[in-house]
Amino acid sequence: MSKRGYISRYLLLLKKLKLKPYSTYKELLEYIDNQAGYMQMQDDELYIGFSKRTFWRDKKEISKNFGIDIEYSRSQKGYFINQNENENLNFQRMMEAFDMFNSLNLAKELTPYVLLEKRPPQGTENIAVILKSIKNRNELGFDYHKFWEESSTNRIVAPLALKEFKNRWYLMAIDKKDNNLKSFALDRLSALEISDRPFEYPKDFDVDSHFKYCYGIISPTDQNVEQIVLSFEPVQGKYIKTLPLHANQKILIDNAEELRIELQLFITHDLIMELLSYGDNLKVIAPKYLAHRIQIEHEKASKRYT
Repeated sequence: MSKRGYISRYLLLLKKLKLKPYSTYKELLEYIDNQAGYMQMQDDELYIGFSKRTFWRDKKEISKNFGIDIEYSRSQKGYFINQNENENLNFQRMMEAFDMFNSLNLAKELTPYVLLEKRPPQGTENIAVILKSIKNRNELGFDYHKFWEESSTNRIVAPLALKEFKNRWYLMAIDKKDNNLKSFALDRLSALEISDRPFEYPKDFDVDSHFKYCYGIISPTDQNVEQIVLSFEPVQGKYIKTLPLHANQKILIDNAEELRIELQLFITHDLIMELLSYGDNLKVIAPKYLAHRIQIEHEKASKRYT
């Protein structure tokens, strides 16, 4: 069977359990048979077979390769996906990627009508090596090229975590040169090599806690978390409601005049750049010094056209 056949079967199995937790084996079999028939109508070279033996093997492979555990509930008499909140988010993103991959492959004749963003690779080919380094607690070496420098520099780091922000991936790591925690964009890494030197993972570091009040990848150590109140024009507000600026976003007012929200965040360069991008669709209510900073930046931008 082709790799696409395996992946398609994994996708169908997970989709069914997402739609209907505690499905019986019979329900899984019927769903996969029905969906496989449709998929094979679109691609007659695709083969998806499913049996009890296949199911047990798929469960092991899905757990091993994707970290998703399919378990059986005796009380509910069916299979379900056992995961915590963070694992569920990873699962949702993986399913999104699977769906897109499968859809584009099954509808090749429609690809002229599907317009993907034309952008260079964002360093995702480095993720597997980095994760291996983190898992095995081995230092990682690489060349790093900052945008504002002419040449690359060699770095030796203790890798701690990966973070996504605005379609870019970043490595959070302790630079062995000065023992400071830094972020490195994956698309600017090259010549990655896992070292034989082990490192001790900091007991007090938790990536979720580290970025709990951050917008972006900057996590200041010399600032306090601020209460930020923003007022958006009604139409822009609809976008903000469906794609929140941050997980702790709280709606204060939602009417025909405005969407007003509250955030608890550090005020960083990343956040300021995001607020500036909304132009006259946004008014900063609090804190006052942030409102003044946004006003000054807009005035500076306006002067570039005079």
